[in-house]
Amino acid sequence: MLQNKVQNPEHQSNVRYGASKAAMILVVEDEPDMRQALAESLSHEGFEVLQASNGGEGLAQALGTHPDLIVLDILMPKIGGMEMMKKLRQTNSWGRKVPIILLTNLSADDKIMHGIVEDQPSYYLVKSDWKIPDVVEKVKSLVQKSEPKGE
Repeated sequence: MLQNKVQNPEHQSNVRYGASKAAMILVVEDEPDMRQALAESLSHEGFEVLQASNGGEGLAQALGTHPDLIVLDILMPKIGGMEMMKKLRQTNSWGRKVPIILLTNLSADDKIMHGIVEDQPSYYLVKSDWKIPDVVEKVKSLVQKSEPKGE
């Protein structure tokens, strides 16, 4: 039986990813079923997962917890994903560097995609045909790349 390991920001997890402390992933998605499915899939892989239902909540959680990576839906009510990403990038050095996976149902040639994300560092776009296992694999790959190397 899979134990739900989705975390609140105040709760520290003992789950390990690789040899280091569990990476913290923030999932910002306005559709509850999709948000929960992503969170459960990531948690099952050993990540500590935080959730937010819109960009405003996501921004507050991100600034309060400094997750290792953010999975961010672009189209959301209130503050959308693009606005949240821009605000994060303007905050501090962590906000400028944190990897962000953008989820969208838009195709690459839609107007919103041109010129908006090109100047944003450390973002990875997952387009309209994305599946949850693909997002999980991308998260795992990016977290492994960003783990500190021994010097």
